[in-house]
Amino acid sequence: MPLVPGTKLGPYEIQSPIGAGGMGEVYCARDTRLDRTVAIKILPEHLTSPEAEERFEREARSISSLNHPNICQLYDVGQQDGTRYLVMEYLQGESLAQRLAKGPLPLEQVFRIGAEVADGLDRAHRSGVIHRDLKPGNIMLTKSGAKLLDFGLAKTAAVTAPASTLTATSVPTAAHKITQAGVVIGTFQYMAPEQIEGRETDTRSDIFSFGAVLYEMATGKCAFEGKSQISVASAILEKEPEPIANILPTAPPALDHVIRGCLAKDPDARWQSAGDIARELRWISTSSASTSQISGKSQPGTAQRKLRDRLLWASLLALAIVLAATLWLATRGAPGAPVVHAALPPPPDTTFDFEGDFAGPPVLSPDGSQLVLCAHIANARSAIYVQSLRSGTFAKLDGTDGAAFPFWSPDGKFIAFFASAKLRKVPASGGAVSDVSDAANGRGGAWAPDNTIIFAREFRGPLYKVNASGGNATVLSLLDETLHSTHRWPTLLPDGKHFLFFATSHSGGSAERNGIYFLSTESQAQFVAGHLLFRRQTQLMAQKFDPSSGTLSGDALPLADNVGNDTGTWRTTFTASDSGILIYQPAGTKQGLDLIRADRKGNTTGKIAENLPFYGSSLSPDGKHLAIILGEQKRDVWVFDLARGTRVRLTFDAFIHQMPSWSPDGKKVAYITDAGSSAVFGSALYAKPANGSGQDELLLKLGEPSNPVTLTWPQFSPDGKYLVFHKQSGPVPDGIFAMPLAGDKKIFPIVQPQSPTARIIQSAISPDGKWLAYSATDSGREEVYITSFPSGSGRWQVSQNGGTFPFWRGDTKEILFVALDFSVTSALIKASSNGVEVSLPQTLFRPTATTTVGKPYAVSADGKRFILPFLQHNSSGLPLSLVVNWPAELKK
Repeated sequence: MPLVPGTKLGPYEIQSPIGAGGMGEVYCARDTRLDRTVAIKILPEHLTSPEAEERFEREARSISSLNHPNICQLYDVGQQDGTRYLVMEYLQGESLAQRLAKGPLPLEQVFRIGAEVADGLDRAHRSGVIHRDLKPGNIMLTKSGAKLLDFGLAKTAAVTAPASTLTATSVPTAAHKITQAGVVIGTFQYMAPEQIEGRETDTRSDIFSFGAVLYEMATGKCAFEGKSQISVASAILEKEPEPIANILPTAPPALDHVIRGCLAKDPDARWQSAGDIARELRWISTSSASTSQISGKSQPGTAQRKLRDRLLWASLLALAIVLAATLWLATRGAPGAPVVHAALPPPPDTTFDFEGDFAGPPVLSPDGSQLVLCAHIANARSAIYVQSLRSGTFAKLDGTDGAAFPFWSPDGKFIAFFASAKLRKVPASGGAVSDVSDAANGRGGAWAPDNTIIFAREFRGPLYKVNASGGNATVLSLLDETLHSTHRWPTLLPDGKHFLFFATSHSGGSAERNGIYFLSTESQAQFVAGHLLFRRQTQLMAQKFDPSSGTLSGDALPLADNVGNDTGTWRTTFTASDSGILIYQPAGTKQGLDLIRADRKGNTTGKIAENLPFYGSSLSPDGKHLAIILGEQKRDVWVFDLARGTRVRLTFDAFIHQMPSWSPDGKKVAYITDAGSSAVFGSALYAKPANGSGQDELLLKLGEPSNPVTLTWPQFSPDGKYLVFHKQSGPVPDGIFAMPLAGDKKIFPIVQPQSPTARIIQSAISPDGKWLAYSATDSGREEVYITSFPSGSGRWQVSQNGGTFPFWRGDTKEILFVALDFSVTSALIKASSNGVEVSLPQTLFRPTATTTVGKPYAVSADGKRFILPFLQHNSSGLPLSLVVNWPAELKK
């Protein structure tokens, strides 16, 4: 029986029915605690069955793992008097199905709504959720954008419905589209061929469904039609939809290319990522060349075609830049000068590197005529490229492989950057590279007119200054560890003596204390043309700023919506100049990492998962499960079953979790979490059963508000007697410590830094429990060493030219580590009466992607099989947005 108005479900009071479907009834309700309107979905009694309850709970689990502006948000889950219910965001608007009943959408809406749906779908896929019933009725159009609904048929990636569950179905009437629950999963008009045939489904099945929805949005017609389910299924399996140009002649060919890439019968021939589709749709909508150039996944072709594509790209790009630059030069400073928008795509076969610990977001030269950034071609390391905004040329600077976070000298003649644990510089026109200072893990810099460089040499710690000609670096900023753990992204003010920088705490800290000095924001800021430019939520804002007094005035006004932001390093992808040039990257362009299997030569032998927001992993002792950190702004611990392809989420609170590690018996996963958003106690160490059951177990928490302590890299000794961890209670890590898990549990040090400026960074206990490998910067460069465990006596160097992230082979006869060029390297170990003997290191292979937030790879006990993050390279990609005369935007 339907619920009547006034019915109470916990604190929620039913107001009116919204709708009903095969998986439940939906009501509008009021949350009496927060006095807000919510939507409540219930599982009615007449639908109660083990299968229905399982699907209802599956929807709750699926939505709970998703947090995205284009996915309907889950607020609460409950059960009362046998009635199960979900409490969700109340959405005002109409469904896409209701909108399509009025006819096709204008192309501008096709691109915008399509990209939003693809963004939401991409987040679901990267969280391990496949929708399986994507259709216009499950997409809501609201004022804030499109929202994905109804994950009742969702499944976790790599879990398939066996073909034996498929049964015969009735034929639907022409008046409605039927979802056959418990039969073939999904809605027939939008099913992928593999769904209809009862074969294994994955994220690419959703991409097929999305292509059918996108086709209908553009044409007003179903991509596959028929008078019965059988005829519709036959069309999906055997036929191609009518070309869009026949129905909508004004549609750009690139749109047809995108849709046909979604609707390929073979999953391997489809787009492999919803995020790529979102980028393509935005690229088509913003590119002036979209009607003459097909932008999509790189297809097999001849050398002549590639050359033609490069020439076409170069000519179109040069034309766009020259026209924009000409107009800029002719009108800059003139009253009423127009605002000009253009696009700066990467060249064919080249990918921008704007996110991550070794990225290089774009930076304009002081006169606004050139752009420096980091990019790479397939199977190559990131390097520095300089682009002229006058000619459109795009040139790589030799000797800058592995570069990160470049910035300009005041005269625009040199570029400084970070690489190989050094701060370096190179002539902007190309030439010899020279070292300036040590910088193990740089986070931005600024070059002052007096030839002083201000820079963050570590991902934790204060700012330093050094003469650009080289010399000793000295501490510049005073870091209060009770408030912040990092100062980074300095930017100079016009007098060349004062600067702004970003400050935050890795463990969360107090939100009002994090940000730019003089301004609380979410990432770095830039002072330009009398305004402070900064990111607020998803917008790039501008507010008048007096650098002499450090005061803001007037309202903060939006310059651009949906601007890209790297939450891992607290940096927004934008750059601007006093000359009126603004360049930024739209949001939604972040590419996740695939997890692949590889052999000792780096050859790919299989794939575990696709497009994940990956931040490190740890392989279980039996090699059957992988603990992994997933997420962007909030990171959680998940456990992958590598044989079954399923995953279990372990953490559900609002904090950041990282650095997972297994107990010796493989039954628990330990991890680091911050101690709380308001109390800056640093971090704490917890453990939880690997199957997801039970409660979090607090293993260790140190510090107090006056003395915060950060804990990192937890691990258990193989015999289960010790908990080993790194501890930091000041700007320099204290070292590696151990705590007995029985008895008095008194903490004692194993290894500590050998100098005030040295840092101990990574560690790993040997499988036989006798040795500890660790990396430290005692020599001025991070190297891998071995000491005895648990005494910490003796020290033997393993790496010769830099190394980090040591791993032991299961027999304790080999150490694997990451060299400074990110290559996986091997050194053989032999115990002797004098300690250990170490062979010369040998390079095994160089991965195409890595991360320093967590361990960059996992390795099997025999040392022959690796699990690696892999960045899918794409020859296309969303371009940068170029705005000429950006201050005029503030007057609109």
